[in-house]
Amino acid sequence: MLRQRVITAVLLLAVLLPALLAPMAWPFAALSLLAVACAGWEWARLNGLQGAAAVALGAAVAALGLALGWALLGHAEAHAPAAQRLFWSVATLAWVFGGALVLAQGVAGWPQLPRALRLLIGALLLAVAWLAMVGAWRQGVNLLLSTFALVWAADIAAYFGGRALGRRKLAPGISPGKSWEGVWSGMLGALLLAVVWIALDRHFSLGAPSLYSRLLLAGGPVLLVVAVIFLSSLSVVGDLFESLVKRAAGAKDSSALLPGHGGVLDRIDALLPVLPAALALLATLEWAR
Repeated sequence: MLRQRVITAVLLLAVLLPALLAPMAWPFAALSLLAVACAGWEWARLNGLQGAAAVALGAAVAALGLALGWALLGHAEAHAPAAQRLFWSVATLAWVFGGALVLAQGVAGWPQLPRALRLLIGALLLAVAWLAMVGAWRQGVNLLLSTFALVWAADIAAYFGGRALGRRKLAPGISPGKSWEGVWSGMLGALLLAVVWIALDRHFSLGAPSLYSRLLLAGGPVLLVVAVIFLSSLSVVGDLFESLVKRAAGAKDSSALLPGHGGVLDRIDALLPVLPAALALLATLEWAR
């Protein structure tokens, strides 16, 4: 299993890094769109669709992402920044309140929603996350990578903190392995990463500023801490949301597309709310300055 995980990770990096570092947007946009389309196919299967119908949902996710991208990022009018700020803020609020509602209903509540609504929710979440990825890339690879790294750092710190200190279960009916101590450890890990990344921004030329440097400049140290904690919390919501959907479907992984890693959804679940929320925070704080 470890060998499979390493081989898959190396192959993914070999494909992702050239696209990520390309001077034009289309390689990364195309590769990430393919990834969310695959995630859309997984979402369809987790919610009862099979065969061509599942493939059709993956294609619909890609089409929806392109349509939203054309509408939101394809224009340079003076009102575009305000429209983007509103869009990312609405997406974030939808995750905060909608995510809380779904998690409060538990595993039994998810299948009670009409299938069409469940499929629409997944398509929207994935299309918006893809759009946020492309929007962050357009503002600098350093911004995109630092946002990715926040989720990774929070997840790793939560894993080890939970194993060492975990006593109180976070959501035993959804993800029995998660604890409140793990959540707090994840927040601390993300804050430590922010400090290190800001230092790197100051001492090395990394292109555009990172998420953390921009938050610090726009809101100061207190708002930086609050923002990192908020984003870390949202990463937990995204993780729990996908776990709830998988548990309702009786599935361990979203698919076997990535040998040793499960499916695409298993790798990007925590990013789904964090990416639009990061752009919403930056746009709002920088507008308010």
